[in-house]
Amino acid sequence: MIRFLISFLCFICVSVVASAQQTLNRQSYVEYGESYLSQPWPALSRQSFARFKTDGNRVEYEGQVFERRRHLAALAMAEIIEGKGRFINEIVVGIDSMMREPWWGIPAHYSKAVPDYNQQTIDLFNAESAALLAWTCSRLERPLTKVRPTLPAKVSKEIHHRMLKPVLGSKYWWKTAGMNWNPWICSNWLACLYLYESDEVRMQKAVNEIEGCMKAFIDSYPDDGGCDEGTGYWDRAAASYYECLYLLDLIKSEEMADVTMLNYKRDKVARMGAYIYNMYIGNDYVVTFADAHSNKSAVQLNILFPFSEFINDKKMAGFSAFMAKKDNFWNNPAALYAKSGNFPTLGRELLLLQYVDKLSKTKAEEPKSEAFYPNLGVATMRSKGGLFVAFKGGNNGESHNHNDLGTMEIFADGKPLLIDCGVGEYTAKTFSKERYDIWTMQSQYHNCPQVNGFNQKEGKEYVADLVMIGHKHGKEKLSKNYLLNLTKAYPEEAMIEDYMRDVELKGEEIKITDVYTLQKFIEPTKLYFMTTIKPVLKKEKVILGNHTLSYQDKVVTASVEDCSELLDNHLKSMWGDNLYRIVLTTKKKEKKREIVLTIK
Repeated sequence: MIRFLISFLCFICVSVVASAQQTLNRQSYVEYGESYLSQPWPALSRQSFARFKTDGNRVEYEGQVFERRRHLAALAMAEIIEGKGRFINEIVVGIDSMMREPWWGIPAHYSKAVPDYNQQTIDLFNAESAALLAWTCSRLERPLTKVRPTLPAKVSKEIHHRMLKPVLGSKYWWKTAGMNWNPWICSNWLACLYLYESDEVRMQKAVNEIEGCMKAFIDSYPDDGGCDEGTGYWDRAAASYYECLYLLDLIKSEEMADVTMLNYKRDKVARMGAYIYNMYIGNDYVVTFADAHSNKSAVQLNILFPFSEFINDKKMAGFSAFMAKKDNFWNNPAALYAKSGNFPTLGRELLLLQYVDKLSKTKAEEPKSEAFYPNLGVATMRSKGGLFVAFKGGNNGESHNHNDLGTMEIFADGKPLLIDCGVGEYTAKTFSKERYDIWTMQSQYHNCPQVNGFNQKEGKEYVADLVMIGHKHGKEKLSKNYLLNLTKAYPEEAMIEDYMRDVELKGEEIKITDVYTLQKFIEPTKLYFMTTIKPVLKKEKVILGNHTLSYQDKVVTASVEDCSELLDNHLKSMWGDNLYRIVLTTKKKEKKREIVLTIK
């Protein structure tokens, strides 16, 4: 099978790329690889690995190991494209260094302070590293063998020891999970199977297991196709699920007749794909609910366009062409390849090369969608004049959850007005019992109310139903509005009888109406709003650059808090150096109140 694959991929990468070479500058891949020829391979230290257990730092070791993988991926792609053997010696050095690593994953996913070669736990990056090595060595088997005849057999042994053997039959939690770990690992598992599993019995057993994993994932996914992990993880949730289908199809076309899984819930798969362009705001910005690591579009072209072809989604294809044009793909494809993951995704890039001719003929269209995801509890609205609103219901027990029910993001003219901060640098706290001690996870640092002195709590029992009231034409302007029921978003101690938030977009004005009834008044209600624009307070107004948030002076007082010191380096890279919190506090000791705000 490997011999067939090598010739198959040679055909893909030479003939298909050649057919589009009038538009695609393949030389950029070579130049990207050349930039690494003179660079030393990054050293990995046990001390860096152990820091996660000692002081919670995970980024130091991750930076080292991801740069090492990036180095190999750059050289491999350059050699695949050029095919002259110039990069082979350095690739061998990189493979040797990689195989000397005791484990290929990251410390946050390992039980010990230092890795043990005999304890091969399967995590995201152990799996992804195995797939990178598999694609590199299978694709370049012939020139690698000339330099080191024993290398292919050694690589095969390591891939079996570190990936194929420990994953098969093991009861890892992620195999039944409805979040990104499941398809992310399975897609890399399938790549290793396709390229390096020669035993038919083990192949069949592994495929059966993977299909079970895939069913568990898609069955738990919201029927509307929304990704509760947010846009930042769509690339490794829905997109990795598609990648699983693609690789499964390759395996089954050679080895097996049963294609049931390939057609399983195809309509839902299409909705899962559409989510990513429905969450696109404009000016490269995307909705940042949950653990978003970027406020700009992080979707990868090398999986976006193939996915669009699989589900025959013209809007998704147009979005792909738009991204290719905006990001200068045709002149410098290596720049996108370099940013296609924590390290470049070689397998996906080879997949994209099959489609460059068709991509070049696809009309570029920037998405201007409005969407309602009733199962996920997310909706978006936009005006003709440039206002965009996204808001969130759902529950506070979602994957990569933040306590953010009722929050909203508002953009004007393609720029952020009221923001969802996203997530800072991952540490040991991020996925521990102390997660909600981190400020970015807390409702008072989202655009949410604080009721009777209580903020929201984490857990699936804390919910907010989102209902579309209607998109209707009035005498003057089109009106669109949604209602969020926040009654059950807070603990019982908040003494809420009911709390409703209505968000309406009418023309170029956003109206936010909060109506609540309390069982008992304890403390004034506060409405929080986060922004990177320095607010200026005036009578019944908060000035935000060219826009205004208006409030009722008889009902609330307004104040501003500078939260800039909370920003870590990662969040500063997203939003800049400044962050402010607008606080609107009710004046009277009342059990019932309506608060009306307008933004225009």
